[in-house]
Amino acid sequence: MSAVEGLRSPYDKSAGGLHHLGRMLDKMRLKPAGRLPADFERNYGLTFGLDGILCGFLGVKFEDIEARVAQGGTDGEIAEWIFARGLRPNRTQTAVWNEYIRKLGWNDRGTAILIKAKAEGGYADRHDVLTIFDGIEVSEDRQPPAQRG
Repeated sequence: MSAVEGLRSPYDKSAGGLHHLGRMLDKMRLKPAGRLPADFERNYGLTFGLDGILCGFLGVKFEDIEARVAQGGTDGEIAEWIFARGLRPNRTQTAVWNEYIRKLGWNDRGTAILIKAKAEGGYADRHDVLTIFDGIEVSEDRQPPAQRG
């Protein structure tokens, strides 16, 4: 798979200061527009996927955020809406979230998922792909941050 126009890297923290939030909002915008690739459908909004883990952390249902995104608004407006209904992470909580999710797949419960994705994606030999985020970057034709110059 290659990069999807209008879909941010999971490393992006421009929405609410949280890794993956902007990407999740992008997917919610792309799907109703018919621009979210079919490959994304199987993991869209799953409770055990990145979207669900983030929603669980924030204490807001994926479907509720999806309905709010459908109403329109900026990332900042939507992040504020989420924080008003669930967790408004403080600096420590934000740091813990960002470090946890950034490293998912590195010697933890996500490792098996990463190994499978690497095999299916044809990059099983990439020893620089250590996390789920790295796998997403490579599958979307971007270099993981550690490999950037």
